[in-house]
Amino acid sequence: MSQRTDRVDELLRQEIGTLLSREVQDPRIGFATITDVETSPDLRHAKVWVSVIGQKADRDETLRALSDAMPFIRRELGKRLRIKRIPDLHVRLDDTAERGTRVLHLLHELEAGTDPENIEPIVEDLPTPVRRLPHEGDADVPAPVPAAPKKRHGYRRPGPPRSGPKGGRPSSGGSGQGHRPRSRP
Repeated sequence: MSQRTDRVDELLRQEIGTLLSREVQDPRIGFATITDVETSPDLRHAKVWVSVIGQKADRDETLRALSDAMPFIRRELGKRLRIKRIPDLHVRLDDTAERGTRVLHLLHELEAGTDPENIEPIVEDLPTPVRRLPHEGDADVPAPVPAAPKKRHGYRRPGPPRSGPKGGRPSSGGSGQGHRPRSRP
């Protein structure tokens, strides 16, 4: 992989994740996380690796919903990103967490002295996803308008004189001279 492809992969991963969380309002999409994006060298195709929490039927439904949402996401990426070509997005299930759990279980069984060949395969009971609650920054929820930053100028606002050495009055314990402008040569 080239550095350019790596940068495009990371940019696509971040933007697709943002679009899924804020713009896509499909109730079939449960707890889905974009774990990786692999772009082909010609930038025409990209595999979008997704980790989904839930039962097998829920995962399949989420993958179908994500596949249906990819044309919309691709169109939005075209508006947001300044790259020559937005690749065709192909959704793939990332099952590395399940494989990692299986390896850890096998290691535990080996430590316990049981034969891993006689062990039944693990059917992991993951929590069933629930509908996502709206958050600030979502498409339907108006974001609060930030306060305008205070302007700083090189002059003081009109008002009562300030106390202290720069305010024109002598500070307590001072010489009584106040502030004097520097003379220029």
